[in-house]
Amino acid sequence: MKTVAMSSVVHTVVRLLKFARNIFIVVLTPIVLLPLILVVDGNEAKCAYVIIIMAVFWITEALPIAVTSLLPLILFPMVGLMYAKDVSSAYLNDTSTLFIGGLIVATAIEHWDIHKRLALRVLMLVGSEPRWLMFGMMLPTWFLSMWMSNTATTAMMIPIANAVLLQIKETREAEKRVDLTVCDQMDGDTELKVVVKNGKKDSSNLSTNVIDDPRKESKEQSDREKNEEADYSRMCKALSLGIAYSANCGGMATPTGTGPSVVMKGASDIAFEEKNATSPVSFATWMQYCLPISAILLILVWVFLQIIFLRCKTYNRKSPGQIAKVKEVIRRQYEELGPLTFGQGAVIVHFVLLVLLWVTRKLGGVRGWGDLFPEKTVTDSTPAIFIAISLFLFPSVLPHKFKDKGKPLPPLLPWKAAEKNVPWGVVLLLGGGFAIAKGSKVSGLSKLIGEQLTVFEDFEPWVMNLVLCFMVAAATEVTSNIAICTLMMPIMKELSITLQVNPLYFMFPTAIATSFAFMLPVATPPNAVVFSYGFIRVLDMVVAGFPLNIIAVLVLVIGTETWGEAIFGFHTLPGAFKLGNDTTVLTNVTTVSVNSMSTEGPTF
Repeated sequence: MKTVAMSSVVHTVVRLLKFARNIFIVVLTPIVLLPLILVVDGNEAKCAYVIIIMAVFWITEALPIAVTSLLPLILFPMVGLMYAKDVSSAYLNDTSTLFIGGLIVATAIEHWDIHKRLALRVLMLVGSEPRWLMFGMMLPTWFLSMWMSNTATTAMMIPIANAVLLQIKETREAEKRVDLTVCDQMDGDTELKVVVKNGKKDSSNLSTNVIDDPRKESKEQSDREKNEEADYSRMCKALSLGIAYSANCGGMATPTGTGPSVVMKGASDIAFEEKNATSPVSFATWMQYCLPISAILLILVWVFLQIIFLRCKTYNRKSPGQIAKVKEVIRRQYEELGPLTFGQGAVIVHFVLLVLLWVTRKLGGVRGWGDLFPEKTVTDSTPAIFIAISLFLFPSVLPHKFKDKGKPLPPLLPWKAAEKNVPWGVVLLLGGGFAIAKGSKVSGLSKLIGEQLTVFEDFEPWVMNLVLCFMVAAATEVTSNIAICTLMMPIMKELSITLQVNPLYFMFPTAIATSFAFMLPVATPPNAVVFSYGFIRVLDMVVAGFPLNIIAVLVLVIGTETWGEAIFGFHTLPGAFKLGNDTTVLTNVTTVSVNSMSTEGPTF
């Protein structure tokens, strides 16, 4: 009883200390940073003050990340940088709407267990050898992460992997017990038989080759068990890390796959709209550039994890029972899902239709269905919201099979399910990022930082891109990848324009590099999910993740300089961004009107 009471007291004290720490950070951070706006004049200092406060809160998580994203609504007006109505307008734009539509479709897929059905079906096809079992785990995780939350995908896949690994362990232990029983029987058959001749004991006819040193046999058995345990442990690590890493790689393949992708899409749209131009980043062009990078990384991760962990097979031809048992576990889980229902088929049709609409709207030089409408009237958010609304209208059962007469047909996705499962906090986080980008623009902070980075202009552009991607990949290991991407986009845009290259040249790779978080459990939610199952240590993740971070950045830069250049013309500054272009007048007028707030608006 005393131990339980003491443990309860310790937990209470820890909770109080954590609460006090958060209060301490939230209250003191704005006060400590206050000299920044009191000593340094200009809107740049005001914007930097707000961004540093938010960065501290994001890194320490003194406030929930989504709540921290609401601070621009308070701080920008308080420091006299922007009006509240101008800040509010940044929280929901075309990119946010695209993301919301994608999240609703992903929620419908989860609601009907379609993602689990796909994953198990792939596992049934690839076989049960360790390397193919790992690939069978990674492939559906990678594909699903393109369209769904990578956290949800990982949380769905890791229990499947856990069940398979547990079955392997149980089967191996059962075979070991059988082997021990057989050995005991053999020992009984080979006991020393003493023959009596002429009244004397005679053992001369005994075969001595069956007599072994028991200590030697015990040592060999112990070594064999240790090797088997090491093989099993390595396979657990390989499967766990393979799931987490493939989720990280999959999200970058589409504009809606992960938070930084959405931030990048929104930042590119804003950058070109400011110059009265159309962003070349569409769903189709994004996938042309990022899908090959993502696929190459998936294969490299699979091969690399085999080299690091799967040095020995966990089971071999002498133990076919393990292979059969693994197949049985996967088959049983798949059969528990039952046959494909009408509702599941309808959701799959909606999903396929949405992907086709996204890909064919603007094909990069080839006419798509978006060309049937006036320019800029239809975007990728249009089909996303259309399909999302359809999910709330389309029935999940056929009318003649609906048994509850007098009640309306249930939709494919009930609103309560969407309300509960859609991560609305991420939408707020994206909105906060767009507000920061807007504040950085009107204050001139992003331009100032971009000008300071021109000290690297003597480097080759690809070398500078390589350095920036390594910096971002390192930073995202210890803080939110969406936060890092949000802070970097305006700076990268200004740096690109200053160096006379396409704004996307630095924006795109640095945004993708925020997904290269392979080293620490806190780096991304998928890493944290697999770490919580106890198969891997932090050291395991560091040993595997550090080389992968380097490999991933190199692949990204190579892709940027080759097919990325062919798609977007990264090394050429678009005409709308060149000095003297008439389209810059609109931006200048807007900036002047907002900057005039320092004299007309509230100041503190």
